Amino acid sequence: NFVDPVRYAPSGHIPLRENYAKPQEPLLLHMSNFRPVKRVLDVIRIFHRVYQDHPACLTMIGDGPERPAAERLTRDLELHHRVTFTGAMPDAAKLLSQADAFLLPSDGESFGLAALESLSCGVPVVGARAGGLPEVVTDGEVGILEEVGDVEKMGRRLSELLGDPEALSRMGRAGRRRVEETFRTDRVVPDYEALYRRVLENPSPQQ
Repeated sequence: NFVDPVRYAPSGHIPLRENYAKPQEPLLLHMSNFRPVKRVLDVIRIFHRVYQDHPACLTMIGDGPERPAAERLTRDLELHHRVTFTGAMPDAAKLLSQADAFLLPSDGESFGLAALESLSCGVPVVGARAGGLPEVVTDGEVGILEEVGDVEKMGRRLSELLGDPEALSRMGRAGRRRVEETFRTDRVVPDYEALYRRVLENPSPQQ
């Protein structure tokens, strides 16, 4: 996969962020179709662990079958005043650039395009060591990877990272650099085109 590094790029503070968190509050983000594979309840639990140490806020972008359960868990954990469910958001790329971390604890990402978009924005990714996500996220360098369902360890490590602004910034820069070196549109698309040409020029014989 590839990502447009111009559309998904780091940016300074913009007023949009103030709709979801105060300037001094860490802003965590999740974006998906809220299907079971996305483990959105784990997102809430990771945030719950972080909130024990930091006055953070969580924004949940998207909609789907697991949203009602996620909203219930948010209320049960008394986090409803710190979590915003936005539904679909046309300007999600702008808000993504304002996040401090992106939560993606899925148990079956085929690749993790949302993670790639986050890294392109200079935002570290916290996720599960499953599916294709390790192809995108290098643990300890551009994000945090733990075993599927280990919300305690994901939350603890993220909390430690948020407590070290220099390390957080360094990880964000490393993520952006990884995208520019490996996943830029102008690097990947020519490989697709070359593959298509080879296939068209050398069609398989008819059976």
